[in-house]
Amino acid sequence: MTPASTDEARRAEPARAARRRLKIVLYNPQAVFFTMPLALLAIGSELDPELHEVVIIDGRLEADAVSSVLAGIDGALCLGVTVLTGAPIEDALKISRAAKRARPDLPVIWGGWHPSMFSRECLAEPSVDVTVRGQGELTFAEIVARLAEGRSLEGCAGCTVRLADGTIHENPPRALAPVDGFRAHDYGLIPVERYFGLKGKRQLDFITSQGCNFRCAFCSDPFVYGRQWVGLEPTRIALRLKELWDRYHFDDVNFQDETFFTRRDRVEALAERLIESGMKISWAATMRADQGVRLPDEIWARCKQSGLRRLLVGVESGSNEMLKRIRKDIKIEQVFATAATMLRHEIAGHFPFIVGFPEESDSSIQLTLECAERLRSMSPEFLTPIFYFKPYPGSELVTEAVARGFRLPETLEQWSRFDYVAGSPGPWVSAKKFELIERFKFFHELAWKRRSQGRDLLQRLARYRCRNHNYRWPIEMLFRRWVMPAQRLS
Repeated sequence: MTPASTDEARRAEPARAARRRLKIVLYNPQAVFFTMPLALLAIGSELDPELHEVVIIDGRLEADAVSSVLAGIDGALCLGVTVLTGAPIEDALKISRAAKRARPDLPVIWGGWHPSMFSRECLAEPSVDVTVRGQGELTFAEIVARLAEGRSLEGCAGCTVRLADGTIHENPPRALAPVDGFRAHDYGLIPVERYFGLKGKRQLDFITSQGCNFRCAFCSDPFVYGRQWVGLEPTRIALRLKELWDRYHFDDVNFQDETFFTRRDRVEALAERLIESGMKISWAATMRADQGVRLPDEIWARCKQSGLRRLLVGVESGSNEMLKRIRKDIKIEQVFATAATMLRHEIAGHFPFIVGFPEESDSSIQLTLECAERLRSMSPEFLTPIFYFKPYPGSELVTEAVARGFRLPETLEQWSRFDYVAGSPGPWVSAKKFELIERFKFFHELAWKRRSQGRDLLQRLARYRCRNHNYRWPIEMLFRRWVMPAQRLS
């Protein structure tokens, strides 16, 4: 071989290597919010980029998602779909069925919250071949390796599979792995600037932990993660954020952790690293009220200095008795103590509530409304959204309700019409109570938000209504909803 031909061979080698990479297509179903698809980033980034070509298609960004997926799966080893309960199921079904029609040989793998809770039931859908339960990085990587080698998925921990004879086989669970052992999420797999544009701000979504140690009876986390929690080391978080900040120049980070403040030493170290980095960013995260009261004031101050702008503190109920029943393991007094600290440090707050738990009394609901009213009036930067309890699968309360005769949706189509965020209340809220709660929510939101030109009169009227608890003849609310109908959120 001549020197020239040797050089040509060397230049051609990367192209041949690229062609040999296994193509993996991942799909994020359509939804009304534009959080970056962190679940797909997690499993896609864990695959060796020298061996795999990962293609992420986000249905929210596509004019014709079906055509994009059908073009993408040409030559692909498999299609992975992340699936939330609710409306995203409808799009996940449409995409999976279209892919199967085009390529009957293509393995279709569902992961995410819904398959984690209904791994067998999802496989009643002929277009779905495998479901991943819980943490997906290692499970999906092993599935891909087995498919590439033509091996059976029987025995692959963490997934449920339809075998060649049509039987459903549930493999053993996979232990929750430390996230520090995973590759850093490769944001080059998604069009970051598109998400900035759709959000209307240069906000990066980032996750530093998985799971939750707590036992809330209304939540599916204990079922999926077994009350376990694993988190990234703080220096690694800060270094990765600095790398991404240098590349994308974002000005805000939205930490998507279930319980960001699980370890206060980790949070304190991260705040120090963020300050040292010189990044000019703000950030938002989740906190429990009991974590807030235990957090020393000097750590609060360092978090604020590092950019903390807003905390989401789940309250759920204004009744200590109900909080005990739903195993929230906090007290209302802790909520107000945490809110007072946030106010002192000028940190905005998001304090969500839930009403309509099974057999919840009217007095309990009234305590929740009073608690929300008190928090909302503390600051225009405090929001107190009120949601209705929905029988989200996997939670202890739902298990109890089903035992008493409550019926959950049975098919994927029925689950796709399940809106666990908005919509009508469950069977435990009377029509009269629903009417009161809806009017309360509307007028308190209007009364205490920051004033803007053209709304001053409406806000004064709303505050009058709230002070006097007069929600009769809600003409303002009816007009607003006629002009701006509510949309499904899940």
